[in-house]
Amino acid sequence: MDVDNYSSGDDIVVEFLRLRFSFNAPDFAQRVTSAAFKLGLVDDNVELAADGVIEEPRSELGRYLVRHWERLSLVDGESLVYWLRKLVFRGAWLDHRVKDGRLEVAWDDGASEFAYLEPGGERALLELAPTPSWHELQFRRA
Repeated sequence: MDVDNYSSGDDIVVEFLRLRFSFNAPDFAQRVTSAAFKLGLVDDNVELAADGVIEEPRSELGRYLVRHWERLSLVDGESLVYWLRKLVFRGAWLDHRVKDGRLEVAWDDGASEFAYLEPGGERALLELAPTPSWHELQFRRA
């Protein structure tokens, strides 16, 4: 496996910041859901297209995104598509480093979540990088 690239399958291939990652469909769906939750866009599940657009919405969330795209696409100068992709790639990159033995996963009691740790025991800087929030525009089921 290439050190710089992550692959869990060939269903979806996404390029981001000169990296090319390939995912099986369930892995990608879980990573997009996690990214949308971290950004505050949803409070549970999400269905989005890998290419950054929704051709035909197949869910309430998809219809919400298409209907309100002008308000949602940029928040405080931050692109929703960019951040969804960034968080998907960030998670895959971190997982790839765990597989290579360059990071460890440990439970953080204070934060009540798993954390990625460098060999010296410090949290991975990439994991700690701040993210913008779409919380005020969050999709809520009717």
